[in-house]
Amino acid sequence: MRRIDLVCHYDAWCSAADDLGTNIIDPYKAARPYYQAELAAGVERFFEPRRTSYPWCGSVDLSIRLRTPDLLQNKPGRFTLEQCRTCRHIFQNPRLSPAGLDFYYRDFYDGLGEQLTEWVFRMQASSYRARAEMLRPFTVPLAWLDVGAGHGHFCRVVRKIWPETVFDGLDKSVSVEHAQRRGWVHRGYRGKFVGLADEVTGQYDVISMHHYLEHTREPFDELDTAAKVLPLGGYLLIEVPDPEFWFGRVFGRFWMGWFQPQHLHMMPLDNLIAALADRGLSVVAVQHVEAPLGLDLIGSLVLALNASIPDPRLPWLPAAPTGWRRFRHIAAWAAGIPLLAGAYILGNLLHSVIRRTHGGNAHHDDYRVLARKDS
Repeated sequence: MRRIDLVCHYDAWCSAADDLGTNIIDPYKAARPYYQAELAAGVERFFEPRRTSYPWCGSVDLSIRLRTPDLLQNKPGRFTLEQCRTCRHIFQNPRLSPAGLDFYYRDFYDGLGEQLTEWVFRMQASSYRARAEMLRPFTVPLAWLDVGAGHGHFCRVVRKIWPETVFDGLDKSVSVEHAQRRGWVHRGYRGKFVGLADEVTGQYDVISMHHYLEHTREPFDELDTAAKVLPLGGYLLIEVPDPEFWFGRVFGRFWMGWFQPQHLHMMPLDNLIAALADRGLSVVAVQHVEAPLGLDLIGSLVLALNASIPDPRLPWLPAAPTGWRRFRHIAAWAAGIPLLAGAYILGNLLHSVIRRTHGGNAHHDDYRVLARKDS
């Protein structure tokens, strides 16, 4: 069977299973023919040629910051992050092509990975509320567009803070259509922000991009689009990982914030502020999001365990699952539970020490920027 036929077959099965809400067919087994056919052609075709200069500032003074496999899904391939010595921006080089991104995103937020990501998103309600509260000193939102809305969890939570605000979501995944059906967004736009710019221009006084910009191939284009879509006096709220967080230097590839291969760009705060100013957006507030070091340590340990003994059911692994591999996987994670608990306790103790000695300023893993369109 040709690869394109396998893609259509697998997508049709996923759609049917989602509609029926059934597990009659083993989803891992159903996905295996598609992935094995894709991998037979190799993953090198998913990468574009390596860039010799950095597109953000034009510098050719680049250095390798990190090389890592996919520690999240264990899909094959190695990924390189390079850093510009001139502006400190970190970016994936060589970069994944659109086809490559489709391959590595598949079964992460939807499909096989949907239940896990749904749980993770549901656990972030306090973060969602903190983002929304950032606007309170400046405006009362009338219409809010969340770009990269996913399943709509952010809109679902913060509509309780702003009950009179209309919340819409935009995402290239089918998840935003699910969000509309659930009633978590008033309207769900499926597609790319840049491509839908004309349709949404002037419709929203607030646009948010939460952990979205680092996933995009061309962040400048996304910021250009936001500046075009917003009316004068409108607000843009952005949250991204802080690439200068010390945890990434100490734990290397096992810092969850690197999130390879999905994160294509990691922007220092000063770079983002300057890019916004170039587009007529003045920053009115900045928040550094305190890192929960207990959870960060757990995240690093989870990545290490996941890389060492992956789930043998994963359909992109070369060997088919056996009873012995399943037992070994379950036993390894069971043995790791005390380690995870210890990591959490140790991280919380470290968190307390840093807060007492540095006021918490030494451990911020994300930052938020609120900017107003003035010109």
